[in-house]
Amino acid sequence: MSEKPLVISAPEPRSLDLIFSDDARTALHERYDIFECEAHEVATLSDHVLGEARYIIGQPPLDGAALAKLKSLRCIFNVESNLFLNMPYDEVFRRGIHVVTTGAVFAEPVAELGLGLALDLARSFTDADLLFREGKELWGGDGNGSARLLSGSEIGIIGFGDLGRALNRLLSGFRAKVRVFDPWQPASTLRDQGVEPANVETVLSQSDTVFVVASATSENQGFLGRESFASMRKGAAFILLSRAGVVDFEALMDAVRAGHIVAASDVFPEEPLALDHPVRTLPGFLRSAHRAGALDIAFKRMGDMVLEDMALLDQGLPPLKAKRAERETVSRMRSKPVTRN
Repeated sequence: MSEKPLVISAPEPRSLDLIFSDDARTALHERYDIFECEAHEVATLSDHVLGEARYIIGQPPLDGAALAKLKSLRCIFNVESNLFLNMPYDEVFRRGIHVVTTGAVFAEPVAELGLGLALDLARSFTDADLLFREGKELWGGDGNGSARLLSGSEIGIIGFGDLGRALNRLLSGFRAKVRVFDPWQPASTLRDQGVEPANVETVLSQSDTVFVVASATSENQGFLGRESFASMRKGAAFILLSRAGVVDFEALMDAVRAGHIVAASDVFPEEPLALDHPVRTLPGFLRSAHRAGALDIAFKRMGDMVLEDMALLDQGLPPLKAKRAERETVSRMRSKPVTRN
């Protein structure tokens, strides 16, 4: 019998090949015995496998009976990025089992794409290029009728987790006034990051550009609606990067259709989006097919993060690279799981 710790691998929709580089996967197999299976099979594995497992890569559904058999389990590594309501968290925490998510790897790539969308909305790169292809380009100032600067402007960020912080770092070079709304963050924490704490009404009404990077929770479903968009400055930009569930998407389209604001989104109410969905042809709306974070370098960082935290846990230390689920907030998470990488 191997003396290496046992790891149950059920990382759907990811795969070990996706999230581990060749070197990292070699290290994983050198240090651990890997038992691969489908997520729905984990709870029905043999008592021996469940009893020996030290780690789970993935967040398969687990009931109380399965948890009782996972006597050696120390950590569940969610590599999808959204924490699922598929296990009795109270019992998980009572037993001292960590549940962590590697979602922070997406913060930097999503922030970069978000900045690109903001610049596009401010300077109309995409529309200008399409006109050029058609031989209808507008030269010089004639092509800048609605152009504006991001530099020195007023910017609002709704949500200030890993993604909000990454976005704020990118924005630092634009000398903008940045206001942030995040009810889960102390005001002093926001000030320490060089941003001004504000309520959501101020962020919406006093910003030239609004970035929405808040996770979907039980408390904020559709909380940005018609009144929210009506309160924004005429011509302001609204950029949705986290989850479509936090906005009334029909109201957002109506605000863009009316010419009150422009918008961009990397996420949509249904994905893939229906071919006849009206947002596909809506002028003033930039579209990105939930691709902001899906870079190979981000996926490979997941594997590195998992290996580093396993090494800490093997020493009896807490995980530090991945973000730990908190007992006070984990049950409030409502982001839809992704179905493709």
